[in-house]
Amino acid sequence: MTTLPPPKTKEFSQSSIEKKVHNLAELFSDQIPVPNDRIRLAFSLYKYLSGEGDSPEVLVASLKLKIEGITEEDLAKKIAEELDKINPEAEKTA
Repeated sequence: MTTLPPPKTKEFSQSSIEKKVHNLAELFSDQIPVPNDRIRLAFSLYKYLSGEGDSPEVLVASLKLKIEGITEEDLAKKIAEELDKINPEAEKTA
């Protein structure tokens, strides 16, 4: 019995919003130790930047993330600060 190789996946470029948001979520790997929680956070933050999702304050509370060593409020504040650095609207005006 043989198995097929996994399908090829194409990585996002480093300048894409998707990659930037994923990297942002990975910055908080110490505070959010579960990888699936970080993936859900990255997806939700991407939706927020696309104009379809909630703010970081709401997301941190509603995603039921396992958080260690920091409060929800402080984590949301740090995420918001990092989002300001990659906000696509800021890139268009710069």
